[in-house]
Amino acid sequence: MVINLGRTLPMAEHVRGKRSAITCHLKCASACARGVCNTSANESFRDIVDAQLSRRALLGLGAMGAAAIVLAPPLGGGRPLGAVAAPAGETGAFGFTAIDPVPHTVDSFVVPEGFDWTPIIRWGDPLFADSPAFDAADQTPEAQARQFGYNVDYTDVIRTSATTAILFVNHEYTNESIMFPAAQLEGDAERVRAVGMKAHGLSVVELTRTSETAPWTPVVGGALNRRFLDDTPYALTGPAAGSDLLQTADDPHGTTVFGTFGNCSGGTTPWGTILSGEENFNGYFRSTGTSEADLRYGLADEETARGWEHLDPRFDTRTPRYENEANRFGWVVEIDPTDPASTPRKHTSLGRLKHEGANVIVAENGKVVAYTGDDERFDYLYKFVSRDAFVAGDRSHNMTLLENGDLFVARFSGDSPSGEIDGSGAVPADGGFGGTGEWLPLVVDGRSTVDGMAVAEVLVHTRLAADRVGATKMDRPEDVQPHPTTGRVYVACTNNTDRGAAEKAGPDEVNPRTENRDGHIVEITEDGGDQTARTFTWTLLLVAGDPAQGAATYFAGFPAADVSPISCPDNLAFDSAGNLWISTDGAPSTIGYNDGLFRIALDGPDRGRVEQFLSVPREAETCGPVIHDDEWHVFVSVQHPGEDGSFAAQSSTFPDAMKPAPLAGAGGGTFAGPRPSVVQVLPVASPAPTAAPTPAPSVAPTPTPTPEDRVELVPTGGGVVGGVLAGAGALAAAGFALISRRRRGDGSASDAS
Repeated sequence: MVINLGRTLPMAEHVRGKRSAITCHLKCASACARGVCNTSANESFRDIVDAQLSRRALLGLGAMGAAAIVLAPPLGGGRPLGAVAAPAGETGAFGFTAIDPVPHTVDSFVVPEGFDWTPIIRWGDPLFADSPAFDAADQTPEAQARQFGYNVDYTDVIRTSATTAILFVNHEYTNESIMFPAAQLEGDAERVRAVGMKAHGLSVVELTRTSETAPWTPVVGGALNRRFLDDTPYALTGPAAGSDLLQTADDPHGTTVFGTFGNCSGGTTPWGTILSGEENFNGYFRSTGTSEADLRYGLADEETARGWEHLDPRFDTRTPRYENEANRFGWVVEIDPTDPASTPRKHTSLGRLKHEGANVIVAENGKVVAYTGDDERFDYLYKFVSRDAFVAGDRSHNMTLLENGDLFVARFSGDSPSGEIDGSGAVPADGGFGGTGEWLPLVVDGRSTVDGMAVAEVLVHTRLAADRVGATKMDRPEDVQPHPTTGRVYVACTNNTDRGAAEKAGPDEVNPRTENRDGHIVEITEDGGDQTARTFTWTLLLVAGDPAQGAATYFAGFPAADVSPISCPDNLAFDSAGNLWISTDGAPSTIGYNDGLFRIALDGPDRGRVEQFLSVPREAETCGPVIHDDEWHVFVSVQHPGEDGSFAAQSSTFPDAMKPAPLAGAGGGTFAGPRPSVVQVLPVASPAPTAAPTPAPSVAPTPTPTPEDRVELVPTGGGVVGGVLAGAGALAAAGFALISRRRRGDGSASDAS
């Protein structure tokens, strides 16, 4: 059997609400059921956060003070919804009426009134002229290698003309339990594993449309189309390339790696390349699980979820001369989507960890600064500063900027005195809400600054190096985004429910609460406005949750009664007005609603106002938001829809049953089960909202502990569900420059000014 679907799954007794034990097993090797990898004595960021939040909330200091904190009615009470379309000049010209949150039992893709949606491309859709049609019941590795991959994550849509674009997508992992019939899971393990390998990796796809208001469709056989597979060679760059720690039987020089796996989020550079973060790579390897490095990275001596070690000996690092294979994953990968013959690269200068992604900004002195988070409980936030400077128009030079530079890890400090926290959230005497921080050096000027560790050791075992210098433990730092105009840095800390659990770090003098179920977003300002600075100040943009369910929430001073409830922030993006867009992963298990995409104003009187733009289907995660608000277009990737089902009893029909018309240019027929897809949202006729929000439900939904909920194909108030895209009408053109996700302000894919 390939996948153990019984209650022996490590997370079967550990999951809360609607988080699937199967997905935990496949996505992150059931990390939360295992011991915390970071056993260092370093302080945690949540300790600092909770102290600051408690003081601000109860002393009433700062903008709007305690009025910004709602100590809401008990769980099950009513949830007032005051989010409405924002007028131009506050959150920009891109107006919409915020949708109501969608209960987690609903299997629908919901968008605001006046908008509609359609998939651009789905799992299994053909990419090349010789790609076979998708047949879910008879998949082969040869077919999957020529088709669009599985669970979609980081996404970008890079426009190359008014009617052409390049789509880039990560394929993070596979859900074999809903991809294959039970007979194949039980009796054809080799084929299931081989198909699963080919469904991982990356995709580049050419897109076309008939006009600037029409939906995008894939170009089958496009000259730039490419799949990055398990046998695609990647060049290692930077100081650790060639190190003994990276040499294997297949690569005795330690300079070439085959494949990339567990690719989560990413970023698009100012010179038009894509960065992709290798995240939960440990789940693909069997190891001795006894060394300090193995333990710190979660490698274990046990059968992996997919059993790839039975197909390829490199996935069993107990095999002689493959001891270092796992060291060759956990990097930031750089890809050139405009050159299908180019060799992708893994940059060792940015360190090896569970990279959610990486995002870059050019500092005033021309140096390129990259920020990246290590997405695990109690792990760290990192910054890289390039050795060389960005040169406008010199793409070949700029593509080398991430190969050499200095690496830092963050330490945060709060401004509260010690000894005043008793675990109850009582207010410390000094007040205030924020603090300072410093970037602790790990590698500077090509030399290690960590006692007892050479440069290659610091870069390959970066977690161990960060432990030694005293970095601050954080609550799963995921996407980290520098604002393209203000330079402020936003860190999505998705959650950490293990805070205060038995035998795990509990509250201390700067951590009054015992767990963080809903997550928060940190706002960092580098000192002097210099992205290369060694020190910074920080504050909280929001502490997520649903105030109507009793959560102590904070929305940068905006009244909590007038925001959309939000939980588990994951990916971040910006629009041309400078607003932050947040996609979520985990809301069904915390606040009882499907995950979604939200807009939050960062400046002005609406700062902190959260408005929900869309909701993804049942059991899905919202990934990879891209905002082309000059055209009123929004893109997201829908990952693991129907994750709790099986091939014979699927729990989602997204997207095929929701969009009955054939998808132009996609081919491959329909499938009764879910297909992870990239989705586009466009205006139907007018971008202006046409109706006020529907009143909130009188009773807030509660998370349910079992996966047997019925599938409901019903619309919810305040949004549009299903249907066929009718095409866009006249747009209220705003006429401003585009800031599209993680790209330069004009939306281009090159350095030319």
